[in-house]
Amino acid sequence: MKYSSLEEVRSEIDKVDEEILHLIAKRKDLIREAARFKHSIDEVKARDRVEFVIDRARHLALTLGVNPNMVSEIYTIMIDDMVENEISEFQNAKNF
Repeated sequence: MKYSSLEEVRSEIDKVDEEILHLIAKRKDLIREAARFKHSIDEVKARDRVEFVIDRARHLALTLGVNPNMVSEIYTIMIDDMVENEISEFQNAKNF
């Protein structure tokens, strides 16, 4: 699609950013839900799963023409934060 002004393009970028943030929030909610099914901190950390998710994201980035190193960094930051939150959820759930 061709845009007729910089403002139009920026408006579309803002919409995409909003969608990205909504998806991150949804992912965070799903991570919190997943904590209910886990039985240990190691299971929460799920190093094999983290590696799989990052590898999958890198592959998809390559197919979409996006820098896979950037995607790896973004996913690493996101997953590290979400794992910490999931550990808290896990510990809180086990204390009840």
